Amino acid sequence: MSNLQRQLLDTGIQGSGMFGAVRQDGRSRRAVFLKWLRKLHSWIGLWGAALGLLFGATGILLNHRTVLKIPAAQVQESTVQLPLPDPAPENAQALAEWLQSKLDVDRPAALVRSEPEKPVAWGDKTMKQPPHWSVVFKAPRANLQAEYWFGNNFVSVKRSDNNFFAILNNLHKGTGAGIGWILLVDTLAGSIIFLSLTGILLWVLTSRRRVIGAGIGLVSLTVAVTFAVMAM
Repeated sequence: MSNLQRQLLDTGIQGSGMFGAVRQDGRSRRAVFLKWLRKLHSWIGLWGAALGLLFGATGILLNHRTVLKIPAAQVQESTVQLPLPDPAPENAQALAEWLQSKLDVDRPAALVRSEPEKPVAWGDKTMKQPPHWSVVFKAPRANLQAEYWFGNNFVSVKRSDNNFFAILNNLHKGTGAGIGWILLVDTLAGSIIFLSLTGILLWVLTSRRRVIGAGIGLVSLTVAVTFAVMAM
């Protein structure tokens, strides 16, 4: 064997080893990335698992409450008339603060509205409606709605007490929930978005049937958009 042949052979062996090392290094980096991605996907999924069960169950109740007439979320209502203090509140906000203290409500009013005097149709006549104040307190367990018509010496307060399933539905919708609960639910929404993105990435990197996966995703998106448009 000539010296030139030996040099070419040695160069080929070294080149093969070099490219093999590059391929092996590429595979190892890909394997480490996939391992890290799977762990992150599983831990994020575990974080949202408990809240996911709550929102899944209440989502079914909310989705079918009208069509199937599910009586699970029931509300018990009661109404009282409270005499106004002396002196009476000067405006709707003052009325809301007085009601919060009077009824021992642990949170400020969610809605305070003041409607001025205005004409209303009464048969073939037009009558003047006096000023109207309304105050609403919201909580997952119960809601309070107060109404005051200018000239009365009392305010009407309607209380709506929710049963267990109605409380869960209110937590699902965030009705009357505090800032802590809202931020916690935001973490669940973020984890769902992250799980969706990492799930797609894992599928692309580990599955060879990418065309089938893309077709399933496209069909799912098309069906969702179609039914959303039909429901409008």
